[in-house]
This record gives sequence, structure tokens and C-alpha cells, in this order.
Amino acid sequence: MSEARTEASTEASTATSALGARLRAAGEAYSPDEERPLRGYVGAMAAYAGLVAAVAAATRSRGLPERISPWDVLLLSVATHRLARTISKDAVASPLRAPFTRYRGAAAPSELAEEVRDDGPVRHAVGELLTCPFCLAQWVATGFTAGHLLAPRGTRAVAATLTAVAGADFLQYAYAKAQASAH
Repeated sequence: MSEARTEASTEASTATSALGARLRAAGEAYSPDEERPLRGYVGAMAAYAGLVAAVAAATRSRGLPERISPWDVLLLSVATHRLARTISKDAVASPLRAPFTRYRGAAAPSELAEEVRDDGPVRHAVGELLTCPFCLAQWVATGFTAGHLLAPRGTRAVAATLTAVAGADFLQYAYAKAQASAH
């Protein structure tokens, strides 16, 4: 029995090594002049697929709503924008990004400029995800959609708060522009 386990373990290890070699070769062929964190991206895609599978399993017993109202889509869209920017650019969220980035200074008003660390493919891929509001929006929107399907009232309350903050941001910029025009 233990010989069978050892043989199976050896075969699995050999298969993993062969797969790793093929992935490295594919990565080198994909980007010969610049190292890209493809293994980190594969990990991120696997994590995302796992998240989606978990949400699908959780909603299977409840069933999906007939439709999602256009107002909910608008609410979740604005909330997704605001939360993705908060996580990826706001100073208050920099402790979340710090293990994966380096501080480079201020960027736009109330936003930081950070550089992704190149300390390995996983750290680099996570750093890219956490500093890119466009990339992060996919994850945030998936979370909001899951929340909308599983706990719609609470999700609408959180989304309404973030939407109000996005509206306030817009008004702050409009106010600052009006003040600058007056002077």
C-alpha cells in the first residue's frame, strides 16, 4: 500500500515538474525581453474562479432572481467604481497594498502613486491587481453581485453609501473647479 502511494506521489511530482517547465517555456516565449508574472496571474485567475464557483454554489439553492433592476445595476456600478478606487488609490487603504507595492508619492488629489514590487510572480500579480482600479473592479463587482444575490438589503445599503461618497467626490471636484474659476 505504501509503495503505491510513493509511486503515485512520484508520478504527481513528475507531472507537476513537467507542467511547470511547460509554463516557464510558454512564459519565456510570450515575453522574452521582459519577465511577466504569468504564474501569479494563473493563481489570481484560479482564486477568482474559486470565488465565482463558491457564489454559484451558494446561490444554487436559492435560485437566481428573474432579473436585476437597472437601478441596482447603476447603484452597484457606481459603488464598484468607488470601492475599487478606494482600495487601489486611497492613502487610507495603503496598508493593504504595502506588502505588494512601494510608495512613490502623491498622484491625483487624495490618491497615491505606488510601484508594484517585483519580488516574485505572486506578489507582483497581486500588486498589479491592488493598484489597478480597472483590474480590481472585476473582483469588487463580483463581490457586490454575490452580495446582491445572497443579501440584497445589506448590499444595497453598502452600495448606497459608496455611491453617495462617489457623488460627494464629484461635488468636491466641481466645487474646487468653481473656486479656481472665481479666482
